[in-house]
Amino acid sequence: QVRLTESGGGLVQPGGSLRLSCAAAGSIVDINDMSWYRRAPGKPRVMVARITSGGITDYGNSVKGRFTISRDNALNTVYLQMDNLKPEDTAVYDCFANIKVHGSIIYTGHWGQGTQVTVSS
Repeated sequence: QVRLTESGGGLVQPGGSLRLSCAAAGSIVDINDMSWYRRAPGKPRVMVARITSGGITDYGNSVKGRFTISRDNALNTVYLQMDNLKPEDTAVYDCFANIKVHGSIIYTGHWGQGTQVTVSS
């Protein structure tokens, strides 16, 4: 059993910053890619940022230069530093991770429960 727990969402004014965290816990052998996605009302879920176990990063075009993804492999945790936030960043942010659990030979995808980020004055 694996659980991803997100934290750090909230209400912030335009131009402000937030830092999201997502910690994976359970019977974990290894974690491959970790990612953040977001779901805005009436829009499909989109990838915001991705980081490999080796630290290689990739970002959605709308957040490049404003968001930074990082991870702590010892803590099985991924972070998303969000700066210069805009109203269009308002969404539910979901954490995703490819995880190999004890007793398995493959990696499987796991989602967190989501955390709300609202950017408004």
